[in-house]
Amino acid sequence: MDTTNRKGMEKLYLKRLFILLFLFPASLWAQDALSETPVRSTDTEAINEIVTGLNTVWMLLAAMLVFFMQPGFALVEAGFIRTKNTANVLMKNLIDFMFGSILFWFIGFGLMFGVGGFVGTPHFFNLDIMDKVIDNGLPIEGFLIFQTVFCATAATIVSGAMAERTKFSMYLVYTIFISVLIYPVSGHWTWGGGWLMNGEENSFMTNIFGTTFHDFAGSTVVHSVGGWIALVGAAVLGPRIGKYGKDGKSKAIPGHSLTIAALGVFILWFGWFGFNPGSTVGISTPELQQSASTVFMNTNISAATGALTALIVAWVRYGKPSLSLSLNGVLAGLVGITAGCDAVSTAGAALIGIICGAAMVFAVSFFDSVAKVDDPVGAISVHGVCGSLGTILTGIFALDGGLLYGGGLHMLGVQLLGAAVYAAWAILCGLILFYVLRRTIGLRVDRRVEEDGLDYYEHGETSYNI
Repeated sequence: MDTTNRKGMEKLYLKRLFILLFLFPASLWAQDALSETPVRSTDTEAINEIVTGLNTVWMLLAAMLVFFMQPGFALVEAGFIRTKNTANVLMKNLIDFMFGSILFWFIGFGLMFGVGGFVGTPHFFNLDIMDKVIDNGLPIEGFLIFQTVFCATAATIVSGAMAERTKFSMYLVYTIFISVLIYPVSGHWTWGGGWLMNGEENSFMTNIFGTTFHDFAGSTVVHSVGGWIALVGAAVLGPRIGKYGKDGKSKAIPGHSLTIAALGVFILWFGWFGFNPGSTVGISTPELQQSASTVFMNTNISAATGALTALIVAWVRYGKPSLSLSLNGVLAGLVGITAGCDAVSTAGAALIGIICGAAMVFAVSFFDSVAKVDDPVGAISVHGVCGSLGTILTGIFALDGGLLYGGGLHMLGVQLLGAAVYAAWAILCGLILFYVLRRTIGLRVDRRVEEDGLDYYEHGETSYNI
């Protein structure tokens, strides 16, 4: 064999040896990895893992969208108030989620979803206990954050109605009470196994009505609670300086940027697609997929008809197509459909939007001119009035049990009861809370602070340094 062939053979042997040395440990690693992979006795376990994964991703994506509603609320409130108070309102919306996240994790989650009829059992950070109680097949941390963003929504509604004259320190106090007590306790009645959703034999709801209260995503549980607390807070606090003349007539105090307010409304409209469809808390079955799609469609249609109706009513009533009322018309439709978005037809959703959009315009006028309650952003009318109204309308338009579909007065009676109970609870708690704060520490800033603006005096900075 010549030298050239021998060198060629040596190179070939070296290549084969290198390949064997490289592949041998890799094959051992692969065998170890396969030996560590759990062996399933059936395909059921694999299917269940996929189902849980899909539902978890759906829930977390919905939570992200609802969280994105926080900047939406912040922009709406900021746009509807004056420049001198913008930083104050933005700070309050930031505080809502900061405090809400910690306090709901600490105690609110247990009060809302723990064992109990009137209120759940506190858990004090112990999520292992809550995981055993809820046992819905989803990661408990994910379910907690999904519910946390709803709690923050209820708290932030109040800040808009009390804007431009409330002490920042007092806002911290009542945000704590809403996140720890008012919202979790009433939320338990409907979503946490409480008395309004107890359909067991011989329960109060079964004996009296034969059915349970229906609030799919929170027209009443979230929005009306925030709206009625806002009503009490604004009434106890009193109107802004210059809002009413000596003759008692209301004077308009325009917000500084409808552009910002409009952007906020579009963000809220977008976020509502997590608020309502996400409340299916699952997407893995054909039934859940159909339900989520129906909810999505109904949510959008109600928002559109609410805005269109508010535009038309404002145009006829005031002679101009008002942008601010049209924007609140979007929110009125969204709030109104939230209770029954899973239970009504698309035509029913359109009608709910129309009714709530019109009601919002008249409610704004009533609270401003008749009741003399100064609400800079219209939160009371949008969330309080339309939240309760949409809940009641569910008893009329629901395909299963609604008044117009042969269900008689049973469901309508339950919806009326639920809306009234939540309104009474929120108003009672608000009266106690705000009157105590006003009589002890004081709710309102000094006159000079209100006239010059809360940004500088309360925070030492302003949003617009021009």
